[in-house]
Amino acid sequence: MKRIVWMIGLLLVMTGVQANNMMRILEKGFDAKTLTPEQIDSVLEVGSAEANNRYRLEWENEQRLFRHSFYADYYLVDTQKNTRTKMSDVPVRDAVMSPNGKYVVYAKADNNLYIYKVDFKTEVAVTTDDNLEIFNGISDWLYEEEFGVTCLFAFSPDSKQVAFVRLNETNVPSFEWQTFLNDEGMMMYPQTHSLRYPKAGEANATASVCVYDIYYKTIKTMQIPEHMNGYVPRIVWTPIPAPTKADAQPMSDLVVLHINRDQNKMDVLKGNPKSTVCRPFYSEQSNKYFVNYELFDQWQWLADGRVVVVSEKGGYQQAYMYSVQGVEQRLLTPGDCDVTQVYGIDEKAQVLYYQVANTPMTRQAYALNMKKNTTTCLTHGEGTHTLYFSKDWKRYVDCYQSVTTPHTYTLYEVKGDKVEKKNVVLDNDSILKEWQALNLNEKEFFTITTERGDVLNAWRILPKNFDQNKKYPVVMLQYSGPTSQRVLNNWRKRFGYALAELGYLVVNVDGRGTNARGREWRNATYMQLGVKEAEDQISAANYLKTLPYVDANRMAICGWSYGGYQTLMCLSKQGDEVNGGNIWQCGIAIAPVTSWRLYDSAYTERFMRRPQVNDFGYEGTDLMKMAGDVTGKLLIVHGLADDNVHAQNTLLYTDALVKAGKQFDMQLYVDDNHSIRKPENYKHLHEKIVLFLQNNL
Repeated sequence: MKRIVWMIGLLLVMTGVQANNMMRILEKGFDAKTLTPEQIDSVLEVGSAEANNRYRLEWENEQRLFRHSFYADYYLVDTQKNTRTKMSDVPVRDAVMSPNGKYVVYAKADNNLYIYKVDFKTEVAVTTDDNLEIFNGISDWLYEEEFGVTCLFAFSPDSKQVAFVRLNETNVPSFEWQTFLNDEGMMMYPQTHSLRYPKAGEANATASVCVYDIYYKTIKTMQIPEHMNGYVPRIVWTPIPAPTKADAQPMSDLVVLHINRDQNKMDVLKGNPKSTVCRPFYSEQSNKYFVNYELFDQWQWLADGRVVVVSEKGGYQQAYMYSVQGVEQRLLTPGDCDVTQVYGIDEKAQVLYYQVANTPMTRQAYALNMKKNTTTCLTHGEGTHTLYFSKDWKRYVDCYQSVTTPHTYTLYEVKGDKVEKKNVVLDNDSILKEWQALNLNEKEFFTITTERGDVLNAWRILPKNFDQNKKYPVVMLQYSGPTSQRVLNNWRKRFGYALAELGYLVVNVDGRGTNARGREWRNATYMQLGVKEAEDQISAANYLKTLPYVDANRMAICGWSYGGYQTLMCLSKQGDEVNGGNIWQCGIAIAPVTSWRLYDSAYTERFMRRPQVNDFGYEGTDLMKMAGDVTGKLLIVHGLADDNVHAQNTLLYTDALVKAGKQFDMQLYVDDNHSIRKPENYKHLHEKIVLFLQNNL
């Protein structure tokens, strides 16, 4: 279980605040217990034949690669014979079993794919590239970090073929950094690490799509149009169609998602694995926005060839029914709110199950009977509901959480148009009671109307022993990154509560560019990241200054990663002619981007396009050019082994501060990454934050 900043007790003692109860709880943590996918499946599939699959995969000895990927020793477990067989002599990654249970595909450190034949306990190489710059069926750093994928291969539904994406990053420039410690302590000579890291405007990896025939052991390359030189972050297979008189053995199509380099055009192609021909099925393009490729993950491919397409082309994320030919048939989910997840379709009953942001801060789930055109709400209680369905759509587990309720899992049974509550699977009552025993002030949601009339969602935590007749210092925590969201009605107990216990009014505001408020709001910051976000944080701060219990001369802003970038942007903008002077007396920027030319291509160009076509946007948001405008005290923090936002950002920025004659505090962490999670560094960082606030507010 994760801890909620376990060093807070020490900090409370340092400041003379009694912390006996706090210390007792901090030792246990406040994160609610959550069910694993396997545990949820076991609840949903009781009595189902699917619950008794003979084989399963297990792994141990994880060796972390990037943020999500890892190598491990994988084992094939035979539940009938009660045996456990190690499939490879060396660690592998992303092992996946075929639908028929006869094969397992995985990758090794040579970046090649291998297939393990379960019946014969033998291994066959699918690819044999002798080049570590080629990734077969697995992600490189960029795809993993920015497209949220580690596995780039997929079995066909009949288990006869494996499709995979082949990435070639030979031409991608490398970034190097050093580490200084080993298990024995100091290294006399630092170790240099190298990573292919395409920065904005630089060369990307090239992608191709291949299909491996398991029986014939052949590989075919799909014919993707030559002009499509962008990203292929997803491949999926359509369900096997029902046999017809014309085609007694119909085959699945291979679906390829292609995004152009600027990510303002998305093409969905259907490919024939025999002929290798790919034909256009769906396309979406914008000259004003980026196209949200992540919505493709919500598409539902039906057995009859139809597709439920999720798109924000109408202004909000909505579900549409498309024909097998790729023609829109009807809008399924009208309304001015975002569909945030599609769980799937009960094709027999013709019922669509999905999640909606009824309000930006909440998530509810619905069932649409497409025959009757009626909609039923499946969830109750303000907050966040996430549903998990059985394969036959007869049962679902509702994972409910809110600011006052930790994750609660409840089993329901579907009976026609009605649902019946069966039992609570997990309630986390013990966590709730321990949290309540602390008697802390809870998050309160409120809104702020800016000078331009925009309404911003926010939350606050009042200081301990709050007295409205007193004035309190303010700490504004924020992230502010595009498509993010921090103001949500969910169970999230983090550092802000500790700061409130120390006497600060803690506030978080979601400005323009954040999620769940439609396309226009989500794209408001397009082509000029940081500018409008800073305007909104400044507006929010000016509003807070008007509150009678706020000390307008004791305000701070703090953020991590994009939030660090935004902190620096705010400190640079607060003293201009519009704002007229210091709003925040100090700011804390942790692992910040300081120039978008220094960050990776896929993320940056999604919201800024390439520097070659948006020089104005890149120049106008380069913090190094604004170093002389910074006002207020500054603490800047970075891990020197950060492979995401390189420490280069902070080092070049602080050089600009020095040249501008600006004083600042800086904290570097040796051999730590973007998250700064080494226990001693994590503790030190939060102590540093508190001491910095105490000294400057």
